Amino acid sequence: MGLFDRLRNDAGSDWHDFVAHEFVQGLGAGWLAPEAFKFYLQQDYLFLIQFARAYGLATYKAETLEEMRAAAETMRVILDTEMRLHVRYCASWGIAESEMASVPEHNAAMAYTRFVLERGMAGDSLDLHVALAPCVIGYGVIGATLKADTETTRRETLYDEWIDLYAGAEYQAVRHAAEERLDGLWARRGNEARYEALLTTFRSACRLESAFWQMGLDSAPRLEGMRDER
Repeated sequence: MGLFDRLRNDAGSDWHDFVAHEFVQGLGAGWLAPEAFKFYLQQDYLFLIQFARAYGLATYKAETLEEMRAAAETMRVILDTEMRLHVRYCASWGIAESEMASVPEHNAAMAYTRFVLERGMAGDSLDLHVALAPCVIGYGVIGATLKADTETTRRETLYDEWIDLYAGAEYQAVRHAAEERLDGLWARRGNEARYEALLTTFRSACRLESAFWQMGLDSAPRLEGMRDER
């Protein structure tokens, strides 16, 4: 069993509450209020900026040239590709980049990203990548799960494009590369004496991700009528 699978299994309800959060269910079933999703998208723009910084830190923390190149490339992809795609996608929802850049950062977004940076600064690359894992790997798991759910694919919803992004081959490759990176770091730097601390980091990150979903859910009224129709 790889490190990620072990962490996911041992995290129990913390992992499940994140990947099966009501916000995620609303994306799959289509009943999530568009206003809630738009609020989430705005905060996710700010979230991506901080995640790029986290990979800048990963470059600094890396102990091999290969690790440095991988972390630096991920930071470049976030800044040059993922953020550009995010801005383009948000424009389809009527949200301009200038609007996203000017919104206040919500406490839930700040909590997770600063937690990741703190774990990276206090620990090593393994600590940092474990803290990143619920986001980087978890979104791939969520996308694939929603895409495979017949209730999700039964009819078109507003959120199909978002699901397709994280279920698609490109992001699934990112997901699997992150799992392999964790396994490599564990092989080089991990030991059983470290595992409980890493699990604590992973579980905390899952809870902070759940809070990020909840932030979006709480930002707008729920479309209960739409939900009942599903």
